[in-house]
Amino acid sequence: MPKSIAILGEYSPEFEPHTTTDTAIAHSSAKLGVELSSVWITTDEIDENLFDTHAAIWVTPGSPYKNIDKTLWAIRQARENGLPCFGTCGGFQHMVIEYARGVLGFNDAQHAEYDPFASSLFVSELECSLAGRAMQLQFVAGSRTANIYNDLSAEEQYYCKFGVNPAHVARLAAGPLVVAGSDAEGEVRVIELSNHPFFIGTLFVPQMRSTPAEPHPLVTEFVRIVARQADAYPIAI
Repeated sequence: MPKSIAILGEYSPEFEPHTTTDTAIAHSSAKLGVELSSVWITTDEIDENLFDTHAAIWVTPGSPYKNIDKTLWAIRQARENGLPCFGTCGGFQHMVIEYARGVLGFNDAQHAEYDPFASSLFVSELECSLAGRAMQLQFVAGSRTANIYNDLSAEEQYYCKFGVNPAHVARLAAGPLVVAGSDAEGEVRVIELSNHPFFIGTLFVPQMRSTPAEPHPLVTEFVRIVARQADAYPIAI
């Protein structure tokens, strides 16, 4: 398999959550001793050959994207074919939209950033913007996310002003999707598919907390799964 991660989004060198995405992958790769590359792809250049050349996708902050349909297509391909998919901030939000459309059957599921007056808003504007805030999270015991952190709580950084519409939380949680983390008010902050190699979305931005000495555990697990599936370990372990 290819040994590259496709980072989907509209890259801006002035936006710290973008520049730290590459460095977080590098931190975790070095910790694991794996050889993986990462390539930014603007969403309007996603095509049917995406997974011929990339082993996984990381859907990044910074929406609205240039092409929501191509982004949702990439997420669906990863979800249905067991390919690692990590979504942070805007990426998390689009994973919610894709799941609502592709699994729950809400073909008109929409994001308020694209159409604030849509009839099925699964992602809506937050009453209080989280941009630039650090907040405490609680993880569901036994969830994959809790196991990755080896803890039931953590403090993480946010850069968003959109999140899961509370009116649709029960629908999202009724199927195989797990609401694995929430904030103090019970708002959804982490989603995961337990029957998938790696399909995790976080409303927070874990790459902002990664350092060479302490790579972020979620990024490290993502890189580990990508490397395992792409056979990127220089020595079999």
